[in-house]
Amino acid sequence: METISGLTNWRLTVRRGQDGVAIMRALTCDRRAVLPDTIFGLPVTELADRALAAGAADAEGEAVRVLGGAEAEDWDNRNITELTLPRTLRDVGDYAFMNLRAMETLRFFDGLRTTGSASFMNCRAFSRLELTRVSPAQGPALASVVRALQQELDVTVIGHDGTLLRLIFPEYIENYTENSAAHHFELKISGGGYAYHGVFRDKALSVSDYDALWRDYLAAEHDEGSALRLAYCRLRFPAQLRDAARESYAAYLKKRLRAALSHALRERDGEGLRLLLALGDTDPAALDAALAEARALGYTEATAVLLEKRHRSSAGRARKFEL
Repeated sequence: METISGLTNWRLTVRRGQDGVAIMRALTCDRRAVLPDTIFGLPVTELADRALAAGAADAEGEAVRVLGGAEAEDWDNRNITELTLPRTLRDVGDYAFMNLRAMETLRFFDGLRTTGSASFMNCRAFSRLELTRVSPAQGPALASVVRALQQELDVTVIGHDGTLLRLIFPEYIENYTENSAAHHFELKISGGGYAYHGVFRDKALSVSDYDALWRDYLAAEHDEGSALRLAYCRLRFPAQLRDAARESYAAYLKKRLRAALSHALRERDGEGLRLLLALGDTDPAALDAALAEARALGYTEATAVLLEKRHRSSAGRARKFEL
């Protein structure tokens, strides 16, 4: 058995090719797992069908042990909460991540060309994507993953130049209802997130199309928490954000400032907190509630910012009264 060093622990079954290595089966004992970029000096280019699927059968190939620190006793992919795919990966097979029920975050790179059918079946906790662009051109990876999923997704895109874009893709639900009289099934879609999962042109993300959906989303059936997170992320990471869209998102958050401040505090996002406080006059009740929450969280930086804001607001009200 070949043994190599890595960032986390793996028991791999692989197949070598002339240009790269395919991982046929991968098993880890780590909750935060990082697959290696290279094996045998070759790039890892493929994850085979069911490669990481929890409970999948063994596969044929060469055995490779990856040592990445202290090993836990429980070698079960069901325990993975965060997974980072190889930078060199190009293709992912069918059912590759099936039954990874604890996986919340997936990190991958834009060189990924294909994702197989039902790759994320039963990945019930999956809610965060982090995509790193490898060139100015967009690959099809993001479109393939977002279109395949119905749950709310918190997506961070790291540009090849380091620019950050963070987008919320709201949830939608598909239900097939049997029409007995017509002997067929009818598809019904509920929730306002369906259109967001389709904001891709030729598999490239269109941020302008994304922002154009906002008013229709608010007019349709939608989750208020999801809408707040969406508006917050667009203001906080405003890449390609036009003035009209900026004003609309800001107006929405100003009307829900107490909830928005609470979100920033729970994210421990000091910059986001300052952004919200700069939107305009702050409701004293919302400010007091945020201050109480910051103290309860032990978030000292935010407590100082909120105290300063309250002091300035109080001084401003006093000056107006004296005049």
